Amino acid sequence: MIGSIKVHQALTDYLDANPEEKGTLAPLSDLLGLGADVTSRKEFRGHVTAGAIVVNDVHQVLHIHHLALDKWLLPGGHLEVQDETLLQAALRELTEETGVKPTAVDTVCAGPIHIDVHPIPANELKGEPAHQHFDFRYLFRTSSAGVLALQAEEVTDFSWRAVEEIADETLRQRVAAALRP
Repeated sequence: MIGSIKVHQALTDYLDANPEEKGTLAPLSDLLGLGADVTSRKEFRGHVTAGAIVVNDVHQVLHIHHLALDKWLLPGGHLEVQDETLLQAALRELTEETGVKPTAVDTVCAGPIHIDVHPIPANELKGEPAHQHFDFRYLFRTSSAGVLALQAEEVTDFSWRAVEEIADETLRQRVAAALRP
C-alpha cells in the first residue's frame, strides 16, 4: 500500500527537480505536514491520484473521454490498497480504463513527469463534496496501436492526439522535451 511517506518522498524528489512548483504544490505539502492520509479518497481536503501519459510511436498521446466529467482526459484515477507505488497505481489505472497492459508500455522515467492540482466538483450521488486531486502523472511509451477494452462505467471513448493538444502547458512542454532525440 502506498502510504503518506512514499507520497512525501515522491513529492520531495519532484520538487527537488522542479522547485518552481513549490507554491502550486504547497496545499499537498501542507496536508502531508498535518499528517493527513492523502492516499485516501475520503480525505476531502485533497487526495492523491495517479495518471498515465501514454505516447505512441508517432508522438500521439492517449486521451479518454470521462463519463462523469464529460471531458477528454488522460487515463488515471484514485489509489487502491493493492498499489505499492504511485507508478504502479498509474499503470493499474491505465489498464483498468483502457485495457492497455503494463507489458505494452515502457516507463520513460521512474518519477512523475508532472504533478497536477485540479478541482473536482461535488458528486451528490457518491456523497462527495468538492475537493482537490493531486495527480502524479507518469510518462510511458508504447508501440502498441490500440486500446483493448474501455472501462464502460467511467470511459466512453478514446483518442490518440498530438502532444500539442495536451491541455496543461507545463505537461505539454515536458512531454515534448522528453520525446526529443
